[in-house]
Amino acid sequence: MTSAMSPSERRLQKELMSLIKDPPPGVSVDAEQAEQNLLQWTIHMEGATGTLYEGESFQLQFKFSNKYPFDSPEVTFVGSNIPVHPHVYSNGHICLSILTDDWSPALSVQAVCLSIVSMLSSCREKQQPPDNAFYVKTCNKNPKKTKWWYHDDSV
Repeated sequence: MTSAMSPSERRLQKELMSLIKDPPPGVSVDAEQAEQNLLQWTIHMEGATGTLYEGESFQLQFKFSNKYPFDSPEVTFVGSNIPVHPHVYSNGHICLSILTDDWSPALSVQAVCLSIVSMLSSCREKQQPPDNAFYVKTCNKNPKKTKWWYHDDSV
């Protein structure tokens, strides 16, 4: 690489290395693809043993802006198997507060993967979000543009 790396690329490079070396259980990153384009990663995720998603595998796409880590990544499920889950829309968008309102630069790709694994693992019943059909028809392609209304907010 001849050009100097931006701070966000340096940070992504570091996170990529640690994800390759020490991935969370059931999580692996497509390292070759990520190294070619640091701003877009594909992450493979296995459903955890003993959960509703055991034996299933999923693909997550992470897209980073050059403001990362101050700007949260855009994270969606892609590919042929989108988990059926109350917080995952059938178009792959994930309703998870750390991806929007609760994002912090201290979080990492690893932390996001762990949150998604635990979100899937704690699921008691496979069902789509109640407003799935409406949301998928009307949402923006970028889930970060959605003003999520968290169903479990005690407002």
